[in-house]
Amino acid sequence: MKAIFFDSISEIDAQLWNSIVTVKNPFLRHEFLSALEKSNSVSPTTGWKPHHLVVYDGETAIAIFPLYLKFHSYGEYIFDFSWANAYQKYGLEYYPKFLSAIPFVPATGTRLAYVDSADKKILFAFIAKILIANAEEANISSLHILLANEQEAILWSEQNFNLKITTQFHWHNNDYKHFHGFLETFNSRKRKAVKKERQAIIDQNIAIDVVTGAQITSAHCDYFYQFYQDTYAKRSGHGGYLTRDFFNHIQASMPEQTLFIFAKRNGHYIAGALYFFNETTLYGRHWGCVEEVEFLHFELCYYQGIEFCIKNKIQKFEAGAQGEHKIQRGFIPSPVYSNHWIADERFRNAINHNILEESQSNLAYIEEMKEFLPYKKVD
Repeated sequence: MKAIFFDSISEIDAQLWNSIVTVKNPFLRHEFLSALEKSNSVSPTTGWKPHHLVVYDGETAIAIFPLYLKFHSYGEYIFDFSWANAYQKYGLEYYPKFLSAIPFVPATGTRLAYVDSADKKILFAFIAKILIANAEEANISSLHILLANEQEAILWSEQNFNLKITTQFHWHNNDYKHFHGFLETFNSRKRKAVKKERQAIIDQNIAIDVVTGAQITSAHCDYFYQFYQDTYAKRSGHGGYLTRDFFNHIQASMPEQTLFIFAKRNGHYIAGALYFFNETTLYGRHWGCVEEVEFLHFELCYYQGIEFCIKNKIQKFEAGAQGEHKIQRGFIPSPVYSNHWIADERFRNAINHNILEESQSNLAYIEEMKEFLPYKKVD
């Protein structure tokens, strides 16, 4: 086997890349990663220098691995700021670091995609060796693989990439026929609360538009980008990570996996949520508004997403990172995984200890939070 690193996704044939990515995860598609790079949302200037890896067996590509040289820790969702601060305290450089993740996306899924014929044990060992050698040669502080699925994360842990467990909240479709049937699984008090929130949207004369596939127009992208920028500006003082051009590329290259849900009042859009999806999973990504309306975030980002899953028989809904308020709306606390390798042995031991403590704490937290789920108790 041999490994080749590429400084841009555009240097890798799209058909080749996508032929290896058989999981249909929208974020691992060549089109999505290309949209990030072509729009300059991801670039060395924004702190994300592409360093993608393709593994060959002879002349045949057998695996792909999105990889970035990262100059900060923003846009990742599994944060390591405390580790970077520890390095700085001792006068050492933590950045740049190597990162395998989907930029600005806290969704779980495949990170290393490979052909069925590949021996995964040999492949993971080979790539781990290549990554560590590349990091040591370039004096890179660390390697991070974020939000890989559980099976992949375990395989990385067997290659001395320490396994960290954190928490997200996921909704699961138990063959519901409609939203009312889903609510019937709630206890009475929580069911009434959800009905009250949804009725408040109707009472405020707000209509909902669900737009996907060929229905998506440039105007829809314009509206959403305005909402996205306004919301980021209010929250963090900047206009967000994604440029307007990113949405042009998504509209042109993968509309069939893109979903906008807009709120409209008096004929005008006032808010919107952006999702991506495949046959099995809906991924909530961003939302924004130009009018503050009580409960509108819950309607656009949770309840409409659940309705879309039920209607389209989608089994899982990942509504983004964090958010204990999701629990009372039926999202189950769930473990998610990341893997980390630290070059400096002095820091490696301390960080590995920190990872162990945080993982144990998160597992306990998950069990504790399950007690607050709204579902009826089963004897």
